[in-house]
Amino acid sequence: MSAKAKPITPDEALDPSRALVPSIQRVNEVRVQKGFWPKIRRTASRIPFAGQALSVWFAARDPETPTAAKGVMVGALAYFVLPFDAIPDIFAGIGFTDDAAVIAALIATLGANIKRRHKDQATSALERLRDG
Repeated sequence: MSAKAKPITPDEALDPSRALVPSIQRVNEVRVQKGFWPKIRRTASRIPFAGQALSVWFAARDPETPTAAKGVMVGALAYFVLPFDAIPDIFAGIGFTDDAAVIAALIATLGANIKRRHKDQATSALERLRDG
């Protein structure tokens, strides 16, 4: 970031209308690269939507997924990764409901971009996470 660049707030990074702004995409991509696997490893056995989150991750990494869809997918995964959100994840039972809602909304709108191969990769990764 240059000295003249304005810092991006978390609210700006998560604003769906800004999901495809290149600077927001870069911020979200870095968040997801650094935080997705550690968080999914910690939570895979506790959250029922782990398979869906993993399929979104694999779809976002697929070169055949349209760029616009990737931007929104990475934004949703960045929301999952963030330690602070609408309902903090530390609250047992309800902490991940907002994350689940974001992933469900993403799948409802962009589900056609999540192919069988992404779901198969997610199932395989989830089995490895839960076994190991």
